[in-house]
Amino acid sequence: MSDRLEHRGPDDAGAYIDAGVGFAMRRLSIIDIEGGHQPLSNEDGTVVAVCNGEIYNYRELREELQRAGHKFRTQSDTEVIVHLFEELGPRFPARLRGMFAIALWDTKTRTAIFARDRFGIKPLVYSLAGDQFAFSSELKSLVEAPGFDRSVSASALASYLTFNWITAPATIYTSASKLPPGCVLVLRDGVPAIDAFAKPYDGETSLGDITDSEAEEQLISRLADAVAAHMVADVPVGVLLSGGVDSSLITALASRHSHGSLKTFSIGFDDPEYNELAKARRVAAQFGTEHHEIVVRPDIADVTQSVARTLDEPLGDSSAVPTYLVSALAAADVKVALSGDGGDELFGGYNTYVADWLGRWLWPATVLARPAIRRTPDTASRISDRVKRFVEGARLPPLERHCAWLEVFSAEQRSRLVTAEWQDGSFDTLAEHRRQYNAADDLDPAMRLQHLDVTTYLADDLLRKVDMASMAHSLEVRVPLLDFAVSDFAYHLPAHLKVQRFAKKRVLRRVARTLLPADILDSRKQGFSIPASSWLRNDLRPLLDEVLSPAHLTEQGFFDARVVRRLVDEHTLRRADHSRRIWSVMMFTLWADHHGLTT
Repeated sequence: MSDRLEHRGPDDAGAYIDAGVGFAMRRLSIIDIEGGHQPLSNEDGTVVAVCNGEIYNYRELREELQRAGHKFRTQSDTEVIVHLFEELGPRFPARLRGMFAIALWDTKTRTAIFARDRFGIKPLVYSLAGDQFAFSSELKSLVEAPGFDRSVSASALASYLTFNWITAPATIYTSASKLPPGCVLVLRDGVPAIDAFAKPYDGETSLGDITDSEAEEQLISRLADAVAAHMVADVPVGVLLSGGVDSSLITALASRHSHGSLKTFSIGFDDPEYNELAKARRVAAQFGTEHHEIVVRPDIADVTQSVARTLDEPLGDSSAVPTYLVSALAAADVKVALSGDGGDELFGGYNTYVADWLGRWLWPATVLARPAIRRTPDTASRISDRVKRFVEGARLPPLERHCAWLEVFSAEQRSRLVTAEWQDGSFDTLAEHRRQYNAADDLDPAMRLQHLDVTTYLADDLLRKVDMASMAHSLEVRVPLLDFAVSDFAYHLPAHLKVQRFAKKRVLRRVARTLLPADILDSRKQGFSIPASSWLRNDLRPLLDEVLSPAHLTEQGFFDARVVRRLVDEHTLRRADHSRRIWSVMMFTLWADHHGLTT
C-alpha cells in the first residue's frame, strides 16, 4: 500500500507497527526537512500520528502546547497533532488551520482517529471488511489491502455519468468510502463512528449592512493574511498562474512574501479561444515573477492516457489534462505551488448563479419558448446547448434547476447508455446534493447554491483533480482562498456583494482591480478548460476510435456500443457538440482499462 503512494512522498518513508495496527507514510519533505520523519509520537510514544498536508498555524499551536507542558522533539507541523489530541481528544482537528488528512493511534485506549480538513483539500478513503479496517490517501493504494473487493458500484457509475465525478462519501468501489470533508472518524473496537468537527462556514451567516468599501478593506486584509500563511515552507513556493482573476490575485499577494523572485507556471493551447497565456505573461511581468509556460501540442493522446492512469477513480473533468501538465511543469522547479481554486464557489463566479437569478424571473417566458427550443436542431454550438439547458431547467425548483444545468447525462440518457447489468434506476443521484442543500437552510437562496457547489463540485471534482494531478508529480498544491479567514468572510457576505444581476464576484473583482491590470479583469472568463470538442474530432480521434470501438466496449460491458457510436458520429459530423459526454465515457473506459476492470 505504501509503495503505491511513492509519488505522493518520494523523499522519505516511515511505518509504525503495533499489535493488530499498521501505519505507513510517504513523505514529501516541506517543513523541518531533516527532522520531520513520520510517523511522529508524543513524549512516551502512546499517541502516534501521520499527516498528509500542512498545518499553517502550527507555530502558534506549538507555543500554546509548550506552555501547557508538552515537550517537542522536532520542528515539524505534524508533531503538534499528537499533543493537541492529548489536550482536546477527537475534537482536536477543529483547532487546525490547514489542509490535511490525519490518522492517529491512541495506544492507551486502542482507538484510531481519522480526520479530513473542512473543504476536503486532502483525500482520505477507507474500507471496512469483516474485522479489517484499511485507509489511504488514494484508492489505488487501498485496493492493495488484503481481501479488498474491487466490485464497481452501479450507483457510483450513475453519479459519475450525471456530474462527471462521484459524490462523497461514495467511491467507484462498493467496498470503499471517502471520509467527508470536515469530519472525524473514530474507530474503537472495530466500530467506526463519524462526526463533523467543522463545516465550510461557522457562526453568523451574514455581515448585515456592510458597505462595499468596508467589505473590500476586510477582504484584502484577509486575503493577504491567508496567502502569507500558505507561503510558510522550508522549500521554494510558486504559483499556478492561469491568467484568470483568482490566480492572478494570488500571484500579486504572494509576490510580497516570496524570498527572491516568485516562480509562476502557466499552460496554453494553440486554439486562441482557450489560450490565456498572454494574460498570464502580463501578470507575471507586472509582479516580476520568474515565469514558466508550455503550449500543449498534438501528443495529447499520450497525455490523456497518462491522466487516466493517474486517477484512482474515474473523473470526467477535461481540465484534469492542463492541471496534470502545469503540475509537471511546476514540479521541475518547486515542491509547493499556490492555486486560485475556490474563488468562483465562494464569491459567485459561475454563470449558473446568474442563470439562477434569470430563471427565477424568466421561467414563465421559458414555458412559452420551450416547444420552439425543443424543435431547434442540435448544432455544434456550445451557446445553443446552453440556451436549451437554461430553458429546460428554468421550470424546476432551485436545487434541481441548478443541478440540471451541470448535468452531463440525464436519467433518460443514462438508461440508454448503460448496459442492463449496470442499470440502477432506484438510485437518486441528487440525494447527497439535496442533503447539503437542506443543511444550509440558514443561508440566503443564492449562497445555498454556492454552498452546494463548495461541498460537491469543489470537493469531489476540482480539489480531487488538483490533488491527483499535482501529487502524481510530487507537487503540493495549496489553496489560500479556502483558508477559513477568507471562506468564513465569503459565506457571511450579503449576496449582492457576490452576484448582482449579470455581475459576478463583485467584491473580489473590486479588490483585484486595485492590484491587477485592467485587461485581466475586463476579459471574458475562460476557465481552465481545453479545446475538447476539436481534439475529439482531430488529435484524439485515433484514440477515440480505439477506446470506444464496439468490440472494446462490448468486452468491457459497461456501455451500449451503439449509443456511444451514435454520440461519436454526431459529434464528428458536427451535428451536435457531445464533447462533454464523449469525454466522460472515454475517461471511464480508459480508467477501467488501466485498472483491468470488465464486467
